[in-house]
Amino acid sequence: MRWIALGMVALLAACGPSPREKAEADKKAVAEVKANQEPPPEILVPEPITFADVEKADLFGAGCNFLPRSLDKGGIALVIAQADEAYFKRDGEIVRLASDAGSKELPYLAHAKYDGLTHSISLELDEEAGKQSGDETIDYPSTLSIRDAQGRPVFTENGTTQCGA
Repeated sequence: MRWIALGMVALLAACGPSPREKAEADKKAVAEVKANQEPPPEILVPEPITFADVEKADLFGAGCNFLPRSLDKGGIALVIAQADEAYFKRDGEIVRLASDAGSKELPYLAHAKYDGLTHSISLELDEEAGKQSGDETIDYPSTLSIRDAQGRPVFTENGTTQCGA
C-alpha cells in the first residue's frame, strides 16, 4: 500500500509545471501587470499659434514655423522653432521646449529636435525640395512629430515648414 501511495505522489508531482515553465509563466504575468500599469498615451491636439499669441509671448525672431495642411486660417503656425527654443500651444497655453543642440541644425538656426518637461518635438524637412516663398522665407515639405515624456508618439502630421527671418 505504501508503494502505491508513493507512486501516486510521484505521479502528482509529474503533473505540475516544471520550474522552467513556472518561471516563464511568472515572467509573462509580471509583464502583463507592468503593461497595464502604464497609462495609454494622451491624445494631443496642438492648437494653432495666433499672431496675438506671438505678440503676447514675444515669440518674434528668425527660425522655422510648422504649418500643417489642416491648419485653419486663424493660426500662423502649429510649432514655432527658433535657435534656442520651440513652442506649441496646448489647452490655451504656450508650451516651451529647449533646443537639442546636438541635433541637426535647420535653416535660420532652428534645430531638428527640441525637448521639454512633458514633450519632445522633432521636425523633418526635405531641404532639397525647399521653395522660395517670400523675400526672406523658404517653404519646405516636412513632418512634425510630438512625443510624450515616455517617448511615445502623441501627434504626427505632414505639412510645410516655413523658415525665415
